[in-house]
Amino acid sequence: MHCLDASKRAIVVGISGVGKTTVITKAAEALNKNGVSAKVVVFGTLMFEEAVKNGLKHRDELRKMPVEEQRKLQDQTAQRIANMKDQVIMIDTHLFISTREGYYPGLPIHLLNIMKPTNFIMIGAAPKEILKRRLEDKTRERDIINEDDIQHELEIAQVMVASCSILTGAPFTIVMNSDGKLDEATAQIVNVLGDKKWLIQ
Repeated sequence: MHCLDASKRAIVVGISGVGKTTVITKAAEALNKNGVSAKVVVFGTLMFEEAVKNGLKHRDELRKMPVEEQRKLQDQTAQRIANMKDQVIMIDTHLFISTREGYYPGLPIHLLNIMKPTNFIMIGAAPKEILKRRLEDKTRERDIINEDDIQHELEIAQVMVASCSILTGAPFTIVMNSDGKLDEATAQIVNVLGDKKWLIQ
């Protein structure tokens, strides 16, 4: 049961360089302008806020916490999101984390069971565009990769988002954020999440 029957709780994912934050921030602004109560929440930020309540001082300490404690924080964060009352909540999170052991799921089933998402949205772009954006982003140090590596990441992301959809029964859509077409990507999200009866006529 959702806290608000008409609410949409969308988990939004996308590999680094697709422009996920830009697209969903703009989509939330468009929905709010159309009379829909919409917000973007970043799962990692909320999780840190929950950790601070428990005495944590620095974000780096999160990774050093015992797995049990991390899971408890994840559950608290998911419950906080489940209790939000906005008509549209877009949850910005990581679909997977690349480790030495392989790809670790960022959305394990226990979190999906708590948040009960109504939608999954994967933001994508052409590998060539993603590579260019990553190379131009001087704010982060990244591993050296090529277009084939990015194509592989996109394929893993599609498999994982489809798996989440199967596990929850919530539909997923892939929104392409191509260069120069931000407005089209935004409109697609608004179309998916903006219930017509909410929108100002």
